[in-house]
Amino acid sequence: MNEVELKKQVERKELELNALLEITQSINNNVPEESLYKIFNFTLRSNLNIKKLALFVLDEIWNCKVNFGTKNNFQKLKLDDRFKLIKNIHRMEEFDECEFHEFDMVIPVAHKSDTLALIFVGGLNNNNNHDRDESIKFIQALSNIIIVAIENKKLARKQLEQEAFRKELEIASDVQQFLFPERLPYTERVKMEASYLPHDLVGGDYYDYIPINKNQFLICVADVSGKGIPAALMMSNFQASLRTLLRQTPNLKEIVEALNYQVMENTKGEKFITFFGAIYDLSLKTMVYVNAGHNAPILMDKKNGTRLLEEGSTVLGAMNPLPFMNEGFVTDLDDFTLFAYTDGLTETVNEDGEEFGLKSLLDYFEKNQTKDIKTIHQDIIVALDGFKGRNGYRDDITMLTCRVE
Repeated sequence: MNEVELKKQVERKELELNALLEITQSINNNVPEESLYKIFNFTLRSNLNIKKLALFVLDEIWNCKVNFGTKNNFQKLKLDDRFKLIKNIHRMEEFDECEFHEFDMVIPVAHKSDTLALIFVGGLNNNNNHDRDESIKFIQALSNIIIVAIENKKLARKQLEQEAFRKELEIASDVQQFLFPERLPYTERVKMEASYLPHDLVGGDYYDYIPINKNQFLICVADVSGKGIPAALMMSNFQASLRTLLRQTPNLKEIVEALNYQVMENTKGEKFITFFGAIYDLSLKTMVYVNAGHNAPILMDKKNGTRLLEEGSTVLGAMNPLPFMNEGFVTDLDDFTLFAYTDGLTETVNEDGEEFGLKSLLDYFEKNQTKDIKTIHQDIIVALDGFKGRNGYRDDITMLTCRVE
């Protein structure tokens, strides 16, 4: 190697080192991804005198991030499927004729055995073998530094997004806990027990106990279509509306009609709520209830036996006004157990694809309705766990039991 060639190689290595230093400093300074691609573009065009290039990066889908010197605009073209699994350098003549044949070769950029990018290069064939090999090594090194840095940026961004989402879920979960009554009555005459098993950190189920006066109280169970933060926020609004309306009127039919209107206004018919609400009067021994498309609660009356509370209307928020409205009315009711629940209970599925079902509940209560209500809830949860086997729960599960003696 003569002195001129040696000097050229030294100058080339110096340019390459300076380029790598600039890239490293830019990464350390946390410059945006677009700036890194611009540095990549400038470095290869000026330092290596590359005539044609297209850099495709895998970002959920393959996109061309850098393109210059080509007849085709590769930023508007989809990456040909035959290139997506490339692990080694290939000459383009190895592939059938296509738009990418205006390049000489394709160079993969891999990280932990995954191909993250593909560099299509043209113009290197004019160099001697040594220069071409050195150029390929530099392109790979430069590309690898940039692509891995950008990949790390994506991972860091995703972690921040996940952390922000987790905090949102925690806040929504705290909000949801405030929706539930802080304590339920457990006196000699009136006993209540509630169990809530959320499918996720935040769910769309709701139950409540609201005293109206010394003789009357309302109990209810509701279920919002959907899950997560939107469902929890919608249920928060629903609870506030219910409590406000109950202060204005004890007429359950009017309350349900007003709730339906508000749900319809807030969701424009895109979400709905199933709802069961009942007002019990201790002095009159009567219960007025409305079932708006909810799973029928089980009323176990010592005098009149077991029945399902089905009277009411359709789900809230699907249409306004409601197409029909019937109030259920039960009299001479002074020694009873009312079990209300959401559909996550009866729709729990076992490994054979069978649902737990209403019949399982009715069979249980036929033999166990006199048990302590806390024990009833424990029994049902144990039965559900045994029934589902290795399956997970598919939905939130809420149970609310009211016993008056």
